[in-house]
Amino acid sequence: QVQLVESGGGLVQAGGSLRLSCAASGRTFSSYAVGWFRQAPGKEREFVTAINRSGGSTYYADFVKGRFTISRDNAKNTVTLQMNSLKPEDTAVYYCAASIAAPTVVARYGYWGQGTQVTVSS
Repeated sequence: QVQLVESGGGLVQAGGSLRLSCAASGRTFSSYAVGWFRQAPGKEREFVTAINRSGGSTYYADFVKGRFTISRDNAKNTVTLQMNSLKPEDTAVYYCAASIAAPTVVARYGYWGQGTQVTVSS
C-alpha cells in the first residue's frame, strides 16, 4: 500500500551530520507509523528510531538519543532523520520502513525502502 525511497546518505567525518529522507508514495501515508533501521556489515539489522502516524510521538534507541531526530511531514509524504554527532559505529545501510501497527512493534514493519549508505570516517 505504500512504497518508500531513502536518500541523503553519504560519507562524513566523525562528529559531522547527515540528513536522511524517506519519501513515500500513495495517499495513505498518514496511516502508517514509520521507523528507521540500520544494518552494518556482518551485523543484524537494528532499530534506530520511529515516529507515530501524526508525528506527535517519537522513539529512539539508546545509542542515538540526543544525536538523532526523526520527524515527518504528512502533507509531503516525507520522513526525515537528522543525524548529528555521527560516530564511526553509525556506519551502516539505513532503511526506512512503514507499519500499520504501533511504532514500537518492530515485527509489524512490513514495507521497506531500498536503503541508503551512511559511512562515518574516523
